Amino acid sequence: MEITVDFDHITRPLSDSEAKAEAERIIAEAMRPERQFPTSFRDDTPLPAYGDTPPEKQDDKRIVPAWAAGIAVASIGVGAGITGVGCGAWLVLQGLASVTLYGVLMVTLPFAGVAMVATAIGGAFSKARKSVSKTVYEGPVVQNTQISSTSHQRGMFSRTRNAVR
Repeated sequence: MEITVDFDHITRPLSDSEAKAEAERIIAEAMRPERQFPTSFRDDTPLPAYGDTPPEKQDDKRIVPAWAAGIAVASIGVGAGITGVGCGAWLVLQGLASVTLYGVLMVTLPFAGVAMVATAIGGAFSKARKSVSKTVYEGPVVQNTQISSTSHQRGMFSRTRNAVR
């Protein structure tokens, strides 16, 4: 079979009638019966209901890189961890949402009682120590305060250092 190609239309545009004739020729060439080929196949033979043939081994063609499997496992772990954190936050917020004044007072009442007892014991020890010894300081008191101020202000950022002794 010999195919002839006309290259005249490359140098000049085709007229409408020539373009129509060329399109019809291309479609007729593509749709010739000897060029037709099936695009699908269907086997309608019935399958046997049973048989003694062992199953055929089919090799596993899936290839998963180790890093992809690691990322998949890590993402499952992160998802489970975040779910746990979310459940914990939900429980805490549910508990905070149900807080009432009486509930807060009942929770803090033991701590207030312990603080009150500790304050009373501390006050009693303080009174006992003051009544045992009385120290009176007598004598001259000298207080010296020196302030040395150095200031070197240059540029945009400056610092003043005051040393109090």
